[in-house]
Amino acid sequence: MRIETQCLHAGYEPKNGDPRVVPIVQSTTYVYDSTEEVAAVFDDPTKSLIYSRFGNPTVMAVEDKIAALEGGVGAMCTTSGQAATMMSILNICSAGDHVISTSEVYGGTINLFSHTLRKLGIQCSYIGHNATDEEIHAAFKSNTKAVFGETIANPALSVLDIERFAKIAHEHGVPLIVDNTFATPILCRPFEFGADIVIHSTSKYMDGHAVQIGGVIVDSGKFNWANGNFPDLTEPDETYHGLSYTKSYGEKAYIIKARMQLMRDFGTYPAAHSAFLLNLGLETLAVRMKQYCENALTVARFLESSDKIESVTYPGLESDPNYPLAQKYLKGSSGVISFVLKDGKQAAIRFMNALKLASNEVHVADIRTCVLHPASETHRQLSDEQLKEAGISGGMVRLSVGLENVEDILEDISQALNKA
Repeated sequence: MRIETQCLHAGYEPKNGDPRVVPIVQSTTYVYDSTEEVAAVFDDPTKSLIYSRFGNPTVMAVEDKIAALEGGVGAMCTTSGQAATMMSILNICSAGDHVISTSEVYGGTINLFSHTLRKLGIQCSYIGHNATDEEIHAAFKSNTKAVFGETIANPALSVLDIERFAKIAHEHGVPLIVDNTFATPILCRPFEFGADIVIHSTSKYMDGHAVQIGGVIVDSGKFNWANGNFPDLTEPDETYHGLSYTKSYGEKAYIIKARMQLMRDFGTYPAAHSAFLLNLGLETLAVRMKQYCENALTVARFLESSDKIESVTYPGLESDPNYPLAQKYLKGSSGVISFVLKDGKQAAIRFMNALKLASNEVHVADIRTCVLHPASETHRQLSDEQLKEAGISGGMVRLSVGLENVEDILEDISQALNKA
């Protein structure tokens, strides 16, 4: 199936007399005929369902769909994008390990990496998207276990050179983890360019409607976890009777370890109803992404022509420095635009307060147009230096263009700019 068809049909195939739509299996537990059968599943939760902290039929159908969309061998849904980010790292890192992240990532991710993971003994170094190969190589340490980046950075909107970062990561024997939230697999499939693990905040474009929080980790199945750098995947796991993930599960070792170890211990598994709602969004993802991109490019061009705007960042603009990378990796640049008002922070706030159609909200990639001021909202925990490294200024506004008639969006922006 091509990707548009996968959005509708992948992950769930009803048999004769079954429901056409993925059903909600609202149960925490599953019944067995014997104690021996239950014991066997406790030894290996991949054999069957036992408890909805590990898996649920509704959620598993959505996991299979997302894995198909990304071209991976398996996926695991989580209760939030932050949970997916955290578990993608903790699945291969322990106290004393080190990760490299691009500096142009979501502020919540920087907080997680710089503070919370540090408390767990995991260190993080940052490197810019535009760093030279030599600078990236120099960031590696003997204990580096992963490289992390975003396909389209939030809110800097720089485009990750996935192929280059993957090549360097692989030269050091570690995987590249890519947050593909803004692009979605409709616009970019990072595995095709060498990435090894993909994560999403499914609360954004995948859901589309802003009705539930969620995340997902997708495994490409291509990374060699038995290269000597990841003993937790190759050596016996004493919590599962000495099982070795690479020996028992092969290409699915990473994602199954995440489920059997981390989901067991952290329990960040979504409810069946949340997965049902996510699936409704996924079914229209291919159609929606095309319209988001079309509307956003129109808005970006309008903003670029305004004398009140200092700069516009949107990878789909030919004037944008990320345009060449966008042409290589993206089939559209999503619906998110960053722009800077000439008169700085107060002008940005006046502009946002004057909007009538667009909502001022702490969200992005919604079906409705919304706006946010990163420096004082999502990234307010960052220092001035960190804000600068992330490409954020006081006059910056992040605009998430929705699916309204684009003329209505333009009229709202125009009247607000006149009051800025």
